[in-house]
Amino acid sequence: MPAMSHLLDPARLDKKLKLSEYPSDDTGQFKDKADAAESTAEHLRKLDELQQVLYAQGKYAVLIVFQAMDGGGKDGAIEHVFGGVNPQGCTVTSFKAPSTEELAHDYLWRIHHATPKRGMIGIFNRSHYESVLIERVKDLAPRKVWQKRFDHINNFEKLLADEGTVIIKFFLHISWEEQKKRMEKRLADPHKNWKFSPDDLKERRRWSDYMVAYEEALSRCSTDFAPWYIVPADHKWYRNWFVSHTITKTLKKLDLQYPPPLKDADKYKVK
Repeated sequence: MPAMSHLLDPARLDKKLKLSEYPSDDTGQFKDKADAAESTAEHLRKLDELQQVLYAQGKYAVLIVFQAMDGGGKDGAIEHVFGGVNPQGCTVTSFKAPSTEELAHDYLWRIHHATPKRGMIGIFNRSHYESVLIERVKDLAPRKVWQKRFDHINNFEKLLADEGTVIIKFFLHISWEEQKKRMEKRLADPHKNWKFSPDDLKERRRWSDYMVAYEEALSRCSTDFAPWYIVPADHKWYRNWFVSHTITKTLKKLDLQYPPPLKDADKYKVK
């Protein structure tokens, strides 16, 4: 199954989206990790090339959003896919619980502050969608508040898009069983169990509530200018292929060109 089939087409979406209909263990056209290795490597090489032009041209900004349940692989995807790009042209923002200053502003204030400038790739590890996910599931905001936020988010993303930001949003979709395996593996590894918190188990018990919240957020906020992609993420290697494939395919559609060469460059002498 080609990756683009997991693009949530806004023209066909309604509130009946069911994540259970999207297999989290899909591997597309590939048999295994080795089968996908060459294609993934080529995408990563191409991403490096495209990012160099994006940075030099300074015409577009690129915002890439990652959302997932605990253990979904946001950190791993970011590390693998962007490990080879020029760090001067890339920023990563991880959104934790809001600070006192952030809580004194509207919920999008800290998000807008972190959006990338032209020429940059900005990566959000969690994002503004937490305000219609965790705040909804844990009753941190009443329904009458978070229900309005879908329109806020769409309008915010439309503003960014109109001003030259290309937006790509990935939901890393893992199964209940795969999350259990990853949590157990994390607990068993002394070098990784610092990532574990007892609260993770409380969040796991709310799995069904989170699926409902994600289904509505994905349905209502996948637009032509800021599409959502459901990424089958049970297999990390396929997740990496999918993400790198989608980003490079999107960037190839842009009018990316190096700036004109320096006029009369041969006249300058470096002494």
